[in-house]
Amino acid sequence: MSQNKIQNTVKARIPTEYGDFILHYYENDIDHKEHLALVHGEVSGQSDVPVRVHSECLTGDVFGSHRCDCGEQLDEAMRIVGQARCGILIYLRQEGRGIGLFKKLQAYNLQDEGLDTVDANLKLGHQADERDYRIAALILQDLGIKSIQLITNNPKKIKDLEQYGIEISQRIPIEVGHTHENLSYLKTKAEKMAHFLLLGKNKAQK
Repeated sequence: MSQNKIQNTVKARIPTEYGDFILHYYENDIDHKEHLALVHGEVSGQSDVPVRVHSECLTGDVFGSHRCDCGEQLDEAMRIVGQARCGILIYLRQEGRGIGLFKKLQAYNLQDEGLDTVDANLKLGHQADERDYRIAALILQDLGIKSIQLITNNPKKIKDLEQYGIEISQRIPIEVGHTHENLSYLKTKAEKMAHFLLLGKNKAQK
């Protein structure tokens, strides 16, 4: 593998409740982590492809934590992609907005002491969001995408992908409601990180 490259090393069919996907396993020499792309339909050469770039959240995606909305966003993104003619969900291994699981759990403890999600990261000596979307851009280029409809509420994700050469023709909102446990977290994302969130209904009203 040459410098600053990714390699699609294996693909496998993954049937899910949201439809059939092909899971692409990517290795790289940038961060040396294993990143994934869940692909529905034929995407090579296509324009306006619905794409979700989802960062790993073990607590939300796997354990169903109510401290965030990550698990529900993952489910909703798979539904959107699965219902489209074609689409992609990229799963990036950058836990805790890039600070890792250990630091993320420490940040949770600070949040329980009264800090918000941004200030907790800063207290630990990290930025509010240390994620980078270069590898996601390289995966989209490897899959032969011409342009995408990005499923996101995050303006930083839009800006970063465009800086890496990805054409974004449209933003698809992905707001899944809130719970008592994650309302403060979502308000902080809206107020301090400029996320596009309405926060107009709770989970029970969906």
